[in-house]
Amino acid sequence: MASVLDAGSGIIRKREDIMIETPLIEVHDLVKYFPLGGSLLKKPHSWVKAVNGVSFKVEKGETFGVVGESGCGKTTLGRLILGLISPSSGRIEFDGKDFSTLNNTEMRSVRRRMQIIFQDPYSSLDPRMKVFSIITEPMRSIKDLSRNSRRELAADLLKRVGLRPEDLDKYPHEFSGGQRQRIGIARSICMRPELIVADEPVSSLDVSIQAQVINLMAKLREDYNLSYIFISHDLRVVNYLCNKIAVMYLGAIVELAPKHCFTTIARHPYTRALLESVPQPNPHQRGKLSPMEGDVSSPINLPSGCTFHTRCHYATDKCRKIAPPLLQVEPGHYVACWLNQGRGFEDY
Repeated sequence: MASVLDAGSGIIRKREDIMIETPLIEVHDLVKYFPLGGSLLKKPHSWVKAVNGVSFKVEKGETFGVVGESGCGKTTLGRLILGLISPSSGRIEFDGKDFSTLNNTEMRSVRRRMQIIFQDPYSSLDPRMKVFSIITEPMRSIKDLSRNSRRELAADLLKRVGLRPEDLDKYPHEFSGGQRQRIGIARSICMRPELIVADEPVSSLDVSIQAQVINLMAKLREDYNLSYIFISHDLRVVNYLCNKIAVMYLGAIVELAPKHCFTTIARHPYTRALLESVPQPNPHQRGKLSPMEGDVSSPINLPSGCTFHTRCHYATDKCRKIAPPLLQVEPGHYVACWLNQGRGFEDY
């Protein structure tokens, strides 16, 4: 039961018709460190800080984009959310259920509601299995489903992703890269999941095929009421498909905003640099490129303060000493940058 303010009387009244829906995914201060060296009797000599204090939430039916350079921790974040690897610390909640409190049976039930689309459509499909076996393999856990029923469902899934039912009896090597990715998408929706983590699903495809696969994913989102966590380094694809976008740098989110804020009033210097690096096809609209200086710091020895200060033109002594928190600067728009907490970096 929620409380609302009566505009006429100023009295707070109870409203039973207001329902606060639980987000599908909530991530709280998620951390994942990988050990380097060491053994059963010896401690690791260092740690790779792949994910370092990430927090966000994904609503039901939403597409949440995660962008950043290679090595920023995007894929590790996706695997943590799916429960494929365990976090070093932090909390993940799926539909209000904390992963750390679930037993094996409960976790198995939750995993049926989540699936993944892999980056490489060539290595993600078993070359020794026919398409029918690839798509229906997750269905084998449903014991009361006959082979004929599984075949009918698989044929329907192939039609939904733009392939023919006759393709069920073929092997992966008989398809192109785009067709293989469609098979992978069909496999990901066979159990009617609620969340799909798409790990750069179009990065290895030709541009024309990328558009087809992205449009297919958008259509399936509407047909099945899916939620996506879409991981990519292609800002154009993310901007087209996603509702909200998070920018990661060295394992942490430096900016989180709705799509319209991301493209028009990006706040963080790193986000601005990423947007400026996108090729502009119209020669009359091309601006002067201002590439970032320096290289990405090592995730083993992170810089003090703001991790981006080693490549930032606007860095101050405060940036070099104290790490900025991810704070809201506008409704729904969060930035981890000292220069944007009170004024924008355009003022410097």
